[in-house]
Amino acid sequence: MAKTNFRKEFPKLVKNVNGEQFEMDAEEYEATIALWEANEIEALAKQAEAQANATARAALLSKLGITAEEAQLLLS
Repeated sequence: MAKTNFRKEFPKLVKNVNGEQFEMDAEEYEATIALWEANEIEALAKQAEAQANATARAALLSKLGITAEEAQLLLS
């Protein structure tokens, strides 16, 4: 997953107040973009951690010379 350039993709943001749409002011815009960027960074970190764990599990299974199914049987 590539990092998103939110400012480029969303140069303006609108908010809905009582059914009417208004363009966000600079402070609201920056806060929203910062939140989106933080959420994306967290998601990318979780994805990288999951990939690292999967790679480590595969390496361990290979080192042990067993399949994932065989390992599951050992744990049951």
